[in-house]
Amino acid sequence: MDREIILADFQACTGIENIDEAITLLEQNNWDLVAAINGVIPQENGIVQSEFAAERLPGPVFCPTTQSTSSTSVSHAVTPSSPASTSAFRPVLTSRQIVERLPRMLDFRVEYRDRNVDVVLEDSCTVGEIKPILENELKIPAAKMQLKGWKSGDVEDSTVLRTLHLPKNNNLYVLTPDLPPSSLSSHSSALQESLNQNFMLIITHREVQREYNLNFSGSSTIQEVKRNVYDLTSIPVRHQLWEGWPPSATDDSTTLAASGLTYPCHRLTVGRRSSPILTRVHVAECTDVHMVSDSDGDDFEDATEFGVDDGELFGTATSSTSSTLRKSQMMPDNAEDEGDALLQFTAEFSSRYGECHPVFFIGTLEAALQEAFFGRARDRKLLAIYLHHDESVLANVFCSQMLCAESIVSYLSQNFITWAWDMTKESNRARFLTMCTRHFGSVVAQTVRTQKTDQFPLFLIIMGKRSSNEVLNVIQGNTTVDELMMRQMAAMEIFTSQQQEDIKDEDERDAREKVKREQDEAYQVSLEADRAKREAQEREMAEQCRLEQMRKEQEEEREAIRLSLEQALPPEPKEESCKPVSKLRIRTPSGEYFERRFLGSSKLQVVFDFVASKGYPSDEFKLLSTFPRRDVSQFDPNKSLMDLNLYPQETLFLEAKE
Repeated sequence: MDREIILADFQACTGIENIDEAITLLEQNNWDLVAAINGVIPQENGIVQSEFAAERLPGPVFCPTTQSTSSTSVSHAVTPSSPASTSAFRPVLTSRQIVERLPRMLDFRVEYRDRNVDVVLEDSCTVGEIKPILENELKIPAAKMQLKGWKSGDVEDSTVLRTLHLPKNNNLYVLTPDLPPSSLSSHSSALQESLNQNFMLIITHREVQREYNLNFSGSSTIQEVKRNVYDLTSIPVRHQLWEGWPPSATDDSTTLAASGLTYPCHRLTVGRRSSPILTRVHVAECTDVHMVSDSDGDDFEDATEFGVDDGELFGTATSSTSSTLRKSQMMPDNAEDEGDALLQFTAEFSSRYGECHPVFFIGTLEAALQEAFFGRARDRKLLAIYLHHDESVLANVFCSQMLCAESIVSYLSQNFITWAWDMTKESNRARFLTMCTRHFGSVVAQTVRTQKTDQFPLFLIIMGKRSSNEVLNVIQGNTTVDELMMRQMAAMEIFTSQQQEDIKDEDERDAREKVKREQDEAYQVSLEADRAKREAQEREMAEQCRLEQMRKEQEEEREAIRLSLEQALPPEPKEESCKPVSKLRIRTPSGEYFERRFLGSSKLQVVFDFVASKGYPSDEFKLLSTFPRRDVSQFDPNKSLMDLNLYPQETLFLEAKE
């Protein structure tokens, strides 16, 4: 089996998202998937847990402890083999069967031109289910999209993701050949240029008729302008009533460059919004229920500053009055996109309780877990989950006086990733309980499920461990700032102790990897040196072979020439010949002599050929006479020996040419 598939199956079975840790455990078991799973999730007597336990295999099992009036604590996770967590038994399942029964979430980062969209789906979904999500984000018809980047090549929309054996994190890109190129590039460059410009805002405070000239960069948001005005006028952002903003400036997160302000100067007017209590008084007067003076309205406005629900100040208010003053929803009903839902939650939370509040993580719960638990050990944090309920009488007091307290906000921002959800609507409640069961186990989900409305809000503190997520505390809404801070600090102590161990293990692993990497590099250098030495030797041997081959060819050529000359020589005349005979004695450079008789009428060339047939060609050696000393090689080879006075006998010697 391919190791990538084994790794993906092992992570799905055990819930271990850290790839390094998962690979280490698999290597310890020689990549035996069943043995590695059994090492992480012990089994007894060949029997695994019940259907209930197997369905939530990646999550921990929790035991709720005694509930107090202020909070509910959940103890450390017990092992899956604990008798307390087993209610029925079933036959042993293979690792492949376990994987097929478990939902596995896949993360896709989809790139389209200059945009990136993150999509999270279960592996039981099909490829085509990604396109409607991209259609909503990119505003591109799904029929015109082509999803590329699959490791197995092009796939069909009906292909189930599980059959592709994908890793957890995947990168894809979208092609739209049927659509013309976007003209956003020029718009983006113009917007980028305006982000670098400075806007002069001339803001008039209506009540005191005072004018402020404020400079802001184009990258500043409308929210930042309002917060700066709060510092100058002491009018809280939620009570500011503005005039002069362009129609396109509907979102406080919009930058000034994109809001449509007049450059370089723009005039605005700000005043204090009328107290909602005065409106309520008017309604009460119409129904003959309440008579409230202006001074009472000021007192109630001050109460609203601290986040106390207006409805709580009028215990005898009529239902029609309450309906008139009902607040906007914290989160849309049956929210499909968790990111969009949390954006609305954050905006509504800021509108109700001010800008001093925890920074809520915008994204899925799984993404929040990834951000908190699966980075480097030094960068990991605790996860805090805030569960809101609008129908709880404790919601406003908890949010305004505790969750938005500066000490709590500061501590959360430094040590926690904070994620929020609204439990008011039944559809959103059911969705969170499903997510809770998947990530933390059914016991924690049951603990949340059994909480009554008046016990909300809930504040869950969660710590990530190697193979599970442990819920350290479930804090109810009827607590105090000091107790909330104390429980956060207690959780932080537990987390810090675990983090130090993780840092130590990570440092040791990094050290081992560094040593291994250095050894591998040294080994590669050694291999490279050996290879270079071997190649040099091979080149040297090849050159020697080439020279030897050339030498042999030259010798063979010289031998062939010598034999041909030897065969072409005229026969040696006898001493008793009637014709004139010349006897030549020739001494070689080594001191040896050889003799031969030639006819006196023979040409000098015949002597040259004879000497060459003995291995002394005329282009390498010259032939000299002794008395007188003459260079015979310079004579005309066509003359006879008698003409050259080499008759009747002569002694010659050979000398190598320079």
